Amino acid sequence: MKLGSRGTALVQAFAVTVALLPAVGATYVDPSVLDACPGYTARNVKVQRNGLTADLVLGGKACNVFGADIPKLSLGVVYETADRIHVKIVDPSNARYEVPDSVLPRPSSASSVSPHSAAIQFNYTTSPFSFSVYRSSTREVLFTTAGHPLIFEPQYLRVKTSIPTNANIYGLGEHTNPFHLPTDNLTLTLWSRDAYGVPNGTNLYSNHPIYFDHRTTGTHGVFLLNSDGMDIKLTNTDPEGPALEYNVIGGVLDFYFLAGSESDPTAVARQYSEIVGVPAEVPYWSFGLHQCRFGYQNFVDVASVITNYAEAQIPLETMWTDIDYMDRRRIFTVDPDYFPLPRMREIVAYLHAHNQKYVLMTDPAVAYLPGQGYAPYDNGKKLDVWLKAPNGSESLGVVWPGVTVFPAVEQNMPPARTSSPPDPNTPIFTNSSSSSVQLSKRDLLNPPYEINNAQGALSSKTAFTNIKHANGLLEYDTHNLFGTMMSVATHNAMLARRPGKRTLVITRSTFAGAGAHVGKWLGDNFSLWDDYRFSIAGMLGFATIYQVPMVGSDICGYAGNTTENLCARWAMLGAFYPFMRNHNADTSISQEFYLWPTVAQAARNALDIRYRLLDYIYTAFHQAHTDGTPVLHPVWFKYPKDANTFAIDHQFFFGDSILVSPVTDDDATSVSIYLPKETFYEFATLAPVQGAASFVNLPDVNFTTIPLHIKGGAVLPLRSQSAMTTTALRKIDFELVVAPDVHGQASGQLYADDGESISPPSSTLVKMAFANGKLNVSGTFRYNLGVKVSRVRFLNVRSSPKRVLVNGRVVGASGRSYDSENMVLDVNIGLPFNQAFSVEYDT
Repeated sequence: MKLGSRGTALVQAFAVTVALLPAVGATYVDPSVLDACPGYTARNVKVQRNGLTADLVLGGKACNVFGADIPKLSLGVVYETADRIHVKIVDPSNARYEVPDSVLPRPSSASSVSPHSAAIQFNYTTSPFSFSVYRSSTREVLFTTAGHPLIFEPQYLRVKTSIPTNANIYGLGEHTNPFHLPTDNLTLTLWSRDAYGVPNGTNLYSNHPIYFDHRTTGTHGVFLLNSDGMDIKLTNTDPEGPALEYNVIGGVLDFYFLAGSESDPTAVARQYSEIVGVPAEVPYWSFGLHQCRFGYQNFVDVASVITNYAEAQIPLETMWTDIDYMDRRRIFTVDPDYFPLPRMREIVAYLHAHNQKYVLMTDPAVAYLPGQGYAPYDNGKKLDVWLKAPNGSESLGVVWPGVTVFPAVEQNMPPARTSSPPDPNTPIFTNSSSSSVQLSKRDLLNPPYEINNAQGALSSKTAFTNIKHANGLLEYDTHNLFGTMMSVATHNAMLARRPGKRTLVITRSTFAGAGAHVGKWLGDNFSLWDDYRFSIAGMLGFATIYQVPMVGSDICGYAGNTTENLCARWAMLGAFYPFMRNHNADTSISQEFYLWPTVAQAARNALDIRYRLLDYIYTAFHQAHTDGTPVLHPVWFKYPKDANTFAIDHQFFFGDSILVSPVTDDDATSVSIYLPKETFYEFATLAPVQGAASFVNLPDVNFTTIPLHIKGGAVLPLRSQSAMTTTALRKIDFELVVAPDVHGQASGQLYADDGESISPPSSTLVKMAFANGKLNVSGTFRYNLGVKVSRVRFLNVRSSPKRVLVNGRVVGASGRSYDSENMVLDVNIGLPFNQAFSVEYDT
């Protein structure tokens, strides 16, 4: 499903921002003025077995820089787990907006722990109040507000922490900055907007106020649970040294500090998933190729695309139609002349008969047509679900169908919380039916602190920020949640329509926690080499930091005209997006993969690799759903002590073990790639390559190939060949590729189920372990894959073996072969993949 709008449409199309300081259009105040504010003094500190509470009293003459300083606050600190500290600062005298539990359910603190058993510690200074979080084992400070007073006003919150020189900060998106964020005076603004062209240095569609801070001593995370607009500034010009500063225009300070790990960066991702939820499992078929365009003129166009892909022998799994299918752009209709319902049903039936799928795009805007028999508007009117203007009338906007109304965020959403003093021994989060007198006096259209929204005023090209949602919640506070709430509602509707079946809902706008329900595409990019490169960092942000792994960019670009070379390269790269879709605009030339010979061959080659690896990445998604382990990995995740990897943006690991190194220079046929000190194997030849923690130039990389390497230490379950659909793919035998590390060991796993059930009736989990020349395959084989393991391929075998055994029985010469050039031993076994077995050799 498509959520949001494009171009200059006046609708929630949701975002985040990035700009240089001082930010043009944003409120600029000399940091020295803010640092001179009085801050607070901690009083009435009560230490509990699992945290503490305290009153924070204004420590001097109020600075009132963007409003009246709140004279008294409440602090609550809870050690919720051994790896997570929850720090919350609220105004106890007034109800202030907080992200509702119905949007992001809070993790339970029922099993909170003693600080003595925690991996990180909270420390504070009484006057002026400041706090720090440090690692228990090393006492290394991870977050500290020392020297930077807390500011807490009705429409302005400020928290500032020192960070290391040349800090390795990742996250705080959505943006088009490098994955490794520059810390040289950068502002990242979180405020959803329609961001046509995903311009660099601006806020985009999504909001994820989480960052990972990586050091050679470990990786930790900081999450601010707040959906109000904010600027997050990374500065290196302060007298006290580099800093990270939050400037938020509402809500409360609700921080989660994650210990991460001293050795494994993926640990912090798993800990973050305990807060926002593990990613949803998606159907097996969703990993196939998707094709879409805004601009298909009629049902004949759509049918032609489907048949042309088949004729070109390019696997097409899912056909999409953009909003062209609607009658006058009105949601929940079809154009009776160009996309008549009987002919569209004929297309859907054809797709289903060929084991393919069909997806429609939707928008949140509903045409305002009172008294004209338009059921979507009339039904919403009866249910009283439309957003309301301050005078109680329906709030009107102008989007694709003309004058429109918009559905309010979740009708059953609880009201704003009352910010009462937190107690570590009782549940932190409570609801209140009271409304805040203080909040009702806020300037909801032009707050005193102006965030650096690229569109200017908060309400520019979106809904007015003074309109009301259900239970009186205001757009000012909930704006950044709209995309997630709409897509979750769509997800729930699909569940109701197809009970027990996994959904595929793809949205442009997300907030923290969206990945537990839906996937994400990275918006209306351009057919430019820059946007091709940007897509890698954007994908890594969502898949590795934000827990939204079903993510991808519009392949070959959405806007503007692609070129054959760019589209060929993008087809190859796109095969390693979790969500793979070709999509472009009505003002661009057609760019289906079959239109150019080079692109068609690139797509065939890329899809051949992707489909053979599909069970491997499906297994990674299952692992992510189980515990939050990312499905993609930046290179530094695997080599956290190698400082050369920290800023690498254009290489990444697909799954746990496939290093992807795309050619990223314009029209180039060579690429310089970094190979850490590790044994790798060329994916195409399986020949070993010894990395030496240095850059290697790969010449002659033509436009139909992409450099891939298998990381030593992996056992890969691959289909022995590709197929035209994922249904056909599931009938093809496996082969196992054993790629030993420098110690001669390797391991891997394979998860399989029916590919569509939320709670599969049965599943198989295979464990594969190799050491001392022997591969052992074992597991629980409850789901019958219905195929065989045709062969096992052992890599880096330095000479032809004297003897090969399968389950202890000698394999004759006809059942094995040895490639001396690439040092690959192939053993044909032909065993059903529903039982344990072993294969070994000796040289």
